[in-house]
Amino acid sequence: MDENSITVPNEIRGWNWGAFMYNVFWGIGNKTYLPLLCLIPVFNLFWMFVCGFKGNEWAWQKGDYKDIDTFKAVQATWNRAGLVQFIIFIVLMALYLLFIVIFLSTMMNRNY
Repeated sequence: MDENSITVPNEIRGWNWGAFMYNVFWGIGNKTYLPLLCLIPVFNLFWMFVCGFKGNEWAWQKGDYKDIDTFKAVQATWNRAGLVQFIIFIVLMALYLLFIVIFLSTMMNRNY
């Protein structure tokens, strides 16, 4: 059966944090290999958003799930891990930017 002919229920459509943050590993784990395109430098900045938006649909089409609840349970683990990773990334980036601002202001004040 062609995966494009598999109907994707509306209940599973939506954002998938696991597919967004762990795109390559998520793709391999869910037997959908389009996320491997995230290995292409620069293109991956665009494609990771595509993975986040289309991930649930791809996983449903490639997976052998007996029902929607089973699918949601499997993807819930990926979603939690991806969301935690995203939050950690944002916090680290904010701390990095704060460090840069403090460092630059300290260097500017030394010159006077």
